Amino acid sequence: MEIKRIKSIKEYHRWAGLPKPEHPLISIIDYSKVTHQTNEKHLSVVMDFYSIALKRVEGIKMLYGQSEYDFDEGLMAFIAPGQVLRIEIDPNAPNNRSGYLLKIHPDFLWKTTLVKTIKQYEFFDYKIDEALFLSEKEEKIITAIFEGIKQEYHNNIDKFSKDLIIAQIELLLKYSDRFYNRQFITREIRNHEVLSKVEEMLNDYFDSENLLNDGLPRVQFIAKKLNISPNYLSNLLKLHTGQSTQQHIHNKLIEKAKEKLSTSKLSVSEIAFELGFEHPQSFSKFFKTKTSKSPLEFRNSFN
Repeated sequence: MEIKRIKSIKEYHRWAGLPKPEHPLISIIDYSKVTHQTNEKHLSVVMDFYSIALKRVEGIKMLYGQSEYDFDEGLMAFIAPGQVLRIEIDPNAPNNRSGYLLKIHPDFLWKTTLVKTIKQYEFFDYKIDEALFLSEKEEKIITAIFEGIKQEYHNNIDKFSKDLIIAQIELLLKYSDRFYNRQFITREIRNHEVLSKVEEMLNDYFDSENLLNDGLPRVQFIAKKLNISPNYLSNLLKLHTGQSTQQHIHNKLIEKAKEKLSTSKLSVSEIAFELGFEHPQSFSKFFKTKTSKSPLEFRNSFN
């Protein structure tokens, strides 16, 4: 499937069947007025600007990576420049759409604090199944901010306009960050399912020949298996366990090393090799850093 690249906000307006934007680098859009100018049912789109959406829509599904979500329930989604967005459109679905779209070209952020801080909001890296679900109260707060941006956007441009819009975008992102953190906490069942899967996956990996053949599992490998992003996985683990994904991998490695040191007669060099270390010295250094004992000191403590 060919990927459609949308380089400017003006180009997006044309594709979405909207009038020209009032500003070339930013646009606030009433989503009910969007009518994609295409007869295709399946689209892949890359935009060269940020997109923040609060919307409900019937008959459209969107796919990031391997994860799919439809917008019938209403949610917020955050897309960074260069991300591939796959869209499935049901031509027979009613055109029931509501919400806001905020399009921000990176050039609009020049000489503002957001030019750096926007990259620190990790939800721009999240997959679609990690989009932000809002309570009724939260949705009112977010809607009010969108409406504030809209009001300023449609005012006559003066020397205060950009600063006021930037301030409201910062407020929007900070509230979104707060609500994402709340979502981590309230979605306990799903989160604990992910934690269980991580534990099961690491156990299977360390009990197989993977360590010997491929070395330690990478954070990206685990996240991909779970269809979530590495940042989301580490945030989830830190919230519930206080440790990152990398720390969980190292803990599992130490657990396996202790098991072999205490229950087998393999030499330290043989254990290091089985655990994926090329040099025994590297294994010994790693083990002592994590346990304050050398492998031999740990083994001798059982005698």
